[in-house]
Amino acid sequence: MSPRTVFRTVSIAEAITWTALIAAMIARYAFSAEVPFFFAIGLAHGVVFIAFVAACVVVGLNQRWRWWVIVVAAATAIPPYGTVVTDVVLERRGRLAGGWRLQATDDPRDAHPIDRLLRWFLNRPWLFVVVLVVVVALLTTVALVAGPPAG
Repeated sequence: MSPRTVFRTVSIAEAITWTALIAAMIARYAFSAEVPFFFAIGLAHGVVFIAFVAACVVVGLNQRWRWWVIVVAAATAIPPYGTVVTDVVLERRGRLAGGWRLQATDDPRDAHPIDRLLRWFLNRPWLFVVVLVVVVALLTTVALVAGPPAG
């Protein structure tokens, strides 16, 4: 899976969970319908939101985006469907092109500790996936304990 594929997959998943959440909220609040899976839909959206932010960080570091590009890209998950727009913009600007940086090059940035750590994890993909899943689960737990965004 290339950085482009990872980013696009999580971006689309985030948009899908936005759609499900909006539909559930319309059914629940506009039509007073009982939505049996309302909590599950909200939880799925929250998990994918956190996964999108993690994807922005990992792909952004790999693609050597400036820190503010990573922050702006992650923030586009807040409005509905912002991730899809971000995916299109980043694709057009060539910021998703290329593969994973698995080997150090002559570039002085490759000696930076964050780049070395990223390469170390990228060369151990199953461990990296497990670590990312644990991080997303921990952040989701913290968000559940903190409560809903508006409440």
